[in-house]
Amino acid sequence: MYLVLTAMLALNVSTDILNGFTLVDNSLHSSIAASDKRNAKLYQDFQAANADNPEKTQEWFDKAKEVQLRADSLFNYIQDFKEHIAILADSKKKVEELKAQGIDPTMHIEGNSNLDVTAQYAIVQGNGAILKEMVAYYRDYAAQLADQDAELRNSILQNLATERGYNAHEKDSCDWEVAIFEGMPVGASITILTKMQNDVRSTESQVIQYLMDRTDAGDLRVNKLNAYVIPNSNYVIRGGKYSAQIILAAIDSTQRPEYYIEGQRINDQGIYEVAASGIGLKKYSGWIAYQNPSTGEMENLPFSSEYSVGEPAVTISNTDLNIMYRGYDNKFSISVPGVSNDKVKISVSGAAVRQQGGLWIIKPGDGAKSVTISVSAELDGRMQPMGSKEYRVKALPKPGAYFKSGEKEYSDGNISRGALLNNSATVIASYGPDGLLDLPYRITSFKVNINGILTESRGNKFTRDQLDRLGKLKMGAIVVITDIRAQGPDGKETRLSPIPLSLN
Repeated sequence: MYLVLTAMLALNVSTDILNGFTLVDNSLHSSIAASDKRNAKLYQDFQAANADNPEKTQEWFDKAKEVQLRADSLFNYIQDFKEHIAILADSKKKVEELKAQGIDPTMHIEGNSNLDVTAQYAIVQGNGAILKEMVAYYRDYAAQLADQDAELRNSILQNLATERGYNAHEKDSCDWEVAIFEGMPVGASITILTKMQNDVRSTESQVIQYLMDRTDAGDLRVNKLNAYVIPNSNYVIRGGKYSAQIILAAIDSTQRPEYYIEGQRINDQGIYEVAASGIGLKKYSGWIAYQNPSTGEMENLPFSSEYSVGEPAVTISNTDLNIMYRGYDNKFSISVPGVSNDKVKISVSGAAVRQQGGLWIIKPGDGAKSVTISVSAELDGRMQPMGSKEYRVKALPKPGAYFKSGEKEYSDGNISRGALLNNSATVIASYGPDGLLDLPYRITSFKVNINGILTESRGNKFTRDQLDRLGKLKMGAIVVITDIRAQGPDGKETRLSPIPLSLN
């Protein structure tokens, strides 16, 4: 008993230190509130810009809404994590009473010096590992969106890092959740979790601002006139036709400018076409005659352009992807201008090849790092090389995990009891509605965290025992489908991101 008492005294945390954590936590809450206001204004401005010019901003606005959903999901999960610690430190009754009064119970914990409950909930019950997965999931998505800004991307990766670390009791490295939560008093743990919430909101602000900048939503109107030549292509096959659109930018659409090439007026649409004869560089020039809206006088804007005429060459396009994927049937459309498909032949190094309909199916081998496609065509009764192209070979990208109930698919968020307990509901692997690939992934197993208890399912559906446990949950309960494993068409098994769901 004496030894136990001595150990407890050695681990005692002073009131001054705990008060310091409380001050930091309060400051972080103020920072979060400021981020919330800033983010609300950003989303408001983004929505207004999208309403004015959806064609220009819709793609980026949709990504911004996805960032908002993922940030809210992680922020709320961390809040729930803190409240569970508060329940263990004080009581469920106290936490519920404070929430009923609109007070954050995690800011009024009496058992702040408790050294056991945080490790119990985070490490023993496995919730820290789930939090780690969710932080990494949000971090990787945000970093992917910011791939054109190295400084922002590195900042995101650093602020939301989940690498192994060291705690006060470990000489060797340990898991992220152990380094953060083992032996940590409740007051310090709550402050750490609040900092995570602040990092989530700060990252959300940075990414949304970055997406807004990508849209150029604040472009100014042009204030000068220029003549432009827009060719369909600067390279023309001999015997083909060169076509270009000549336009006058920033002019009143009710005015009809006149277009001249080499002193000769062409059609009023400004479309210039000429037969492509002879090999080499072709140059031309002209002017656009327009009425100056200020003076009413006709003025000329000169222009010049050029195009090249070359011999026929092969055209190779991958109808599915810009690269090839290992173990996957990559579909290619290969043609040579002016040559029928039955007179076009290909050879491929590092991959199996076959024809299917009007496409070429190319499947790289397991060890292939690159594949070269060489094309030849029958011209004048003999086969002639037309060109070749090398493609990099990569493994199939990891799909996302979804809980499918009826026609709806959930990657996170709220779910009704009926949808959660639907007997036909399944866990699926998919690249999502906007994915470039649609591959037959098979879910081999997953685990479900229900009130801190992990149970496993072999296959893609809940077990009877899991359904019974889920049926007893109350509204607001958090269910996390985790450790999801799927087998792809290449025969390899991969681990997918968790699916956090809130019962409403």
